[in-house]
Amino acid sequence: MQVKIFGAATVALVLAGTAWAQEPSIIVQSTTSTANSGLYDDLLPMFEEETGIRVNVVAVGTGQAIKNAENCDGDLLLVHAKASEQEFVEAGFGTERTDLMYNDFVIVGPEDDPADVSGMEDVGAALSQIAETGALFASRGDDSGTHKKEVSLWSDASVDPTEASGDWYRETGSGMGATLNAGIGMGAYVMTDRATWISFDNKQDYEIRVEGDEDLFNQYGVIPVSPEKCPSVNAEAAQTFADWLLSDDGQDAIGAYKVADQQLFFPNAPEN
Repeated sequence: MQVKIFGAATVALVLAGTAWAQEPSIIVQSTTSTANSGLYDDLLPMFEEETGIRVNVVAVGTGQAIKNAENCDGDLLLVHAKASEQEFVEAGFGTERTDLMYNDFVIVGPEDDPADVSGMEDVGAALSQIAETGALFASRGDDSGTHKKEVSLWSDASVDPTEASGDWYRETGSGMGATLNAGIGMGAYVMTDRATWISFDNKQDYEIRVEGDEDLFNQYGVIPVSPEKCPSVNAEAAQTFADWLLSDDGQDAIGAYKVADQQLFFPNAPEN
């Protein structure tokens, strides 16, 4: 009798384990701004209730997210560095890249505004002025989408801030929230995506100093990881999530998400 009971219990455990293993789930390699803003906390319960697919988010800088996906450590990529995203697809790691939503970057700074850039809409001129005055600037320095954009803006302004690394140009090697905290602590200017800034709690006397330049546009894209490169990916569930994000329901949910009564992301998926 004991043997029979033990056998039945074993079978039950195996069946339970099999059911757990078969529960559909995906890993999304994601930029930090979408996670830090609370967007996933708002969207994922809707998607999971509708589809039964559990979404696990790994929030890192865009460069690291792409590397992780290239190592087959994810089923879907959601980041904001279009040139790098296109390279990812061209190398065969992604099936297709699609515009998902956008917002913009801003430069925030302290009340005393040592470089006198407040109100400037020409980001190149503002960065040149920061460099000329030697005002402190805190950079993520982490190959994230925000850092990639910052590097390109310095280049367009014909400034190489790394020549002043450790002087007025401070590279934190950290995420956006940590870099904002470090920058505020040292009285430095910081470039951040607007969604993270709106959601950020430790603003102190900091305000947006530079905004409105079209060069500060911040586009996000979504890319399912290719099963040809990564046979272990859950391609069907990843495509289901991508399709939902790009659908009317997903786009409406993205557009409806607000913090402090401010819309953080603006959906712009191609019309179906």
